[in-house]
Amino acid sequence: MNSSGLLQKAMRFENLSVDEGTFLFNNGSLAELMYVANELRKKQVPHNKVTWIIDRNVNTTNVCIANCKFCNFYRVPGHSEAYITDIETYKRKINETFRYGGEQLLLQGGHHPGLGLEYYVDLFKKLKKLYPTLKLHALGPPEVAHITKLSGLTHREVLIALINAGLDSLPGPGAEILTDRVRRLISKGKCGTQEWLDIMIEAHKLNLTTSATMMFGHVETIRERFEHLVKIREVQAKKPEGAKGFIAFIPWTFQDVDTLLAKIRGVHNLTTPDEYIRMIAMSRIMLPNVKNIQASWLTVGKQVAQLCLHAGANDFGSIMIEENVVSAAGAPHRFTSKGIQDAIREAGFEPQLRNQQYEFREIPELMEEQVIDY
Repeated sequence: MNSSGLLQKAMRFENLSVDEGTFLFNNGSLAELMYVANELRKKQVPHNKVTWIIDRNVNTTNVCIANCKFCNFYRVPGHSEAYITDIETYKRKINETFRYGGEQLLLQGGHHPGLGLEYYVDLFKKLKKLYPTLKLHALGPPEVAHITKLSGLTHREVLIALINAGLDSLPGPGAEILTDRVRRLISKGKCGTQEWLDIMIEAHKLNLTTSATMMFGHVETIRERFEHLVKIREVQAKKPEGAKGFIAFIPWTFQDVDTLLAKIRGVHNLTTPDEYIRMIAMSRIMLPNVKNIQASWLTVGKQVAQLCLHAGANDFGSIMIEENVVSAAGAPHRFTSKGIQDAIREAGFEPQLRNQQYEFREIPELMEEQVIDY
């Protein structure tokens, strides 16, 4: 096995195995990996545009019984700071999102033991009745698994009910690392690896567009990262003809400030800029059937994310008018609409506003610029 042969294989859009990917990550030079990933990106996304989106991460509730050891956001049932977001708060936040040019909510929350399918169906219907043009990029496999257990229904039945109520696309949170060894250590209360994958397979059968994620830089091995990537690729290969399946892959680094993983286990995020860029490049190389690779400026910052645009990434994600979960663990970075476009131009690309389906949007003429209070 040698790096040169594996890179040539990747350039032909052939699938690399877990062993091959691990070898290439460990032995390929960063310059080689960036070059090959960038060439693959140019073939898959043959223009000089880097996409971005305006949306807002709104949390349905912070009550959660999953007890993930990397999360500072959740509160146990009965906690004095526990909440369920009310409809007036949604209206205020949606109206503000529209003023900033957004058209979508990334709507997620915790595993609330009292919020089942009926609650989410009712919520989605209310929001769509109030705002018919609003897009709901909502929940994720762990929440679908939780709702499934509470309802006694199947994954498919829950997804159909949510789609009928207004769900437009399914994000990919809660993947962390898709091996059960890691999940037992950091997120034992969430669905296991196979259930996460099964829910995505079912979503793709229903032609529901999804995204896939990876949170790395904690207790996983390098090999387990590549097991994760291969599982994503295999699920994507099963999607029905014409379905978008995983429209994007978004890897980000574990944020460790005040988390239980850091305080009790002494686990800290030691990911270097070199390593993050290397993972972006390997994501493009390992996932020839996923078109869009997103750089996580939220966790690695502007300059590293800009370099990722020359290492296989073609998307800069959202300005995130609001984000509470990752920020609660220490992610300090923020962008306005102007700032994210300037950053893309500085990196040598043309910024292009998009929607969740990766369709290009015109920048709204009447759009307020977000003000960030650092």
